[in-house]
Amino acid sequence: MEPSHKDAETAAAAAAVAAADPRGASSSSGVVVQVREKKGPLRAAIPYMPFPVAVICLFLNTFVPGLGTFVSAFTVLCGARTDLPDRHVCCVFWLNIAAALIQVLTAIVMVGWIMSIFWGMDMVILASYKEQGIPQQL
Repeated sequence: MEPSHKDAETAAAAAAVAAADPRGASSSSGVVVQVREKKGPLRAAIPYMPFPVAVICLFLNTFVPGLGTFVSAFTVLCGARTDLPDRHVCCVFWLNIAAALIQVLTAIVMVGWIMSIFWGMDMVILASYKEQGIPQQL
């Protein structure tokens, strides 16, 4: 079994770190790795809402796909922040409306319903970050 290209890159990076360390210590000692999730525009448009509103949106998304996402779009107009600070409020509003429409239109084949539930869970997770004071961009 041949090693994949990604395995070769990982091994080369580990060898470079080991070679750069004059003490000969392992690559895991004292190395800090930071992972940052890259979100697409639709996912980054999910607003940071108060926790009770996010739970209501999750409930709505569970039983009527897209309804909670549609409601969350209006929280953007009421001042809820998103991970798209450089976009205008109206643009973020329409991105949320587009996500709600995608959920409604694809609910027939269950994809939209599942997407809607995951969207609602993301809303609750982001709301819990807001309540705990965790920085917006993780």
